[in-house]
Parts: sequence; structure tokens; C-alpha cells
Amino acid sequence: MNTSLKILTSVLTLFGALLLLVLVISCDGLFSKQPDSEPLARVGNAFLYKEDIESLLSASINQQDSASIVANYINNWAIKQLLYSKAQINLSEDEIAAFERLVANYRIDLYTRAYKEALILRGEDTTITDSQLQRFYEEEKENFILKEKLVQLRFVQLPKQFLNKEEVIERLKRFEGADQVFLDSIGVQFTKLNFNDSLWIPVSRIVQEIPPISFDNEDRYLKKSQFFELEDSLGVYLGKIADVRSINEIAPLTYIKPTIRQVLLNRRKLEFMRRLETEILDEAVKQKEFEIYEKEK
Repeated sequence: MNTSLKILTSVLTLFGALLLLVLVISCDGLFSKQPDSEPLARVGNAFLYKEDIESLLSASINQQDSASIVANYINNWAIKQLLYSKAQINLSEDEIAAFERLVANYRIDLYTRAYKEALILRGEDTTITDSQLQRFYEEEKENFILKEKLVQLRFVQLPKQFLNKEEVIERLKRFEGADQVFLDSIGVQFTKLNFNDSLWIPVSRIVQEIPPISFDNEDRYLKKSQFFELEDSLGVYLGKIADVRSINEIAPLTYIKPTIRQVLLNRRKLEFMRRLETEILDEAVKQKEFEIYEKEK
């Protein structure tokens, strides 16, 4: 037995239990089996029981609100039941048949979708290696054109009354090992900070975080290797630009890694399902569970 069918068999027991539970519930509804408790309301042969509304109520709701919630629920339930009954009487046979087909198809879709997801969870390999990401990036990089400028920067926002600004500027520019240790040690005094200058940040995010920078003036401040010092009523903003990627350039791999990973996982999922469906059909044919009747000529 191949790998996909082994997965199919292993999931079958778990899914079968779920299927049995749903069938039991469906049969209860089909044969209108009534609980032992007294009903709260009736419309024709349909009954509403206390158990049906227990999820609506909680200890935090007072008695008056509870009564109002229950009354509204009962009325809405009754309206739906009455409309459903009248629809069965007043709709044409063709319309009812069409709706029944839709319901049947939707029921099948729900079961098969849940079953496929269970199979995928059991059998899909979600490991994506760096080499796979790199290979896909090299093959498809022309499809990853930037629609927004990206910037790598280290940045701090200081309170306006900060006393040691010049040393922070010097260390932020140089940013050697000792400088990083020093800046980390006083980081609690900064209003905002970002020392990870390998992270690509969209300009729209920078405009949000640094109010003196806007879409109108960002070209002046967000240039490769540039240092900026800006100020407004909220504080002083110091930043050192490490690198820039402009609109219409190819996005850096580190920026689009999550996107590529999801694309590869989606492709793998589709391929897994195609292979599984083919194997299910082949196995059914071998076991004479599935056949197509040829029309007589």
C-alpha cells in the first residue's frame, strides 16, 4: 500500500468516529426524537427545548436580561420554522427540488472538505528548507517586484528632555559591539527603538512610526547610508539608514520569505490532494467499488 493510502487508512478511523456522531445527530433530527425535558415552544411538529438555548445564558446575565434573550430567541426560532413550513407549501416542486439538490451538495462538500483537511494534517510535509526558498526565489524573482519602497534602518526616539543625545547619536552611527551593548543598556530610556537593521521595513510603516517623515519628504531622509535627526512635539527621532530598495526593484528574499513559504505549501497541498484523489480512484477501481458504464453503441 502506498504512502497516501496508508495516510488515508490511518485517518479513516478518526474521521469515521466523527461521521458516526454526525449521522447519529442527523438521525435524531430526521426522526424527531424528543429529549426527556419539557419543550419551551412548538411550531407544528418542531419543538424547541431548554437544552437548545443553554449556550445563550451565563451566570453574568441577570434574570431580566435572560428572560428577554430567551423570548427573542424563541420568537426568531418560531418565525424561521413558520417561514420554512410555508415555503414548503408555497414553493413549486421544481424550486423545492433545486433547493434539496443544493442542500445535498453542500452537505457533501462539508464532509469532503473536513476529510481532506484531516488527511492533509496527517500526511502533509510542512518543512520548507532554505535551499527550496532560494531556488524558488531565483526562478520566480521577476514576479516579486516591489510596489512600495523598503528600508533597513536602526532607529531610536528620545524624549525631548533626554540629556545624553550626542553620545546616542555617535554610538548609533558607529554601532560597533560596544556601542550596541551601551544602547541596549539604556534602551528603557528610549520612547521607541529598532536596532535590527537587517529587517526590511515598508515606508508606510516608517511614516507611521516617525511622524516628521511623510510620503512627501521621505526621499530626503530615507537614502542609503544617511543619518537623520528630526524633532516634533513628541520627541527627537534619530535614524541611520543601512540600505534601501525602491519601487519596481526585485524584493529581497528575506522580506518575501513568508510569502514564498506559503506559496510552496499551497502547491504541495494541491499536489498531495491530486495524488491522493488519483490513488483513491485507482484503488476503488481495483476493488470494484467504482466503475463507469459504457453506453451501448
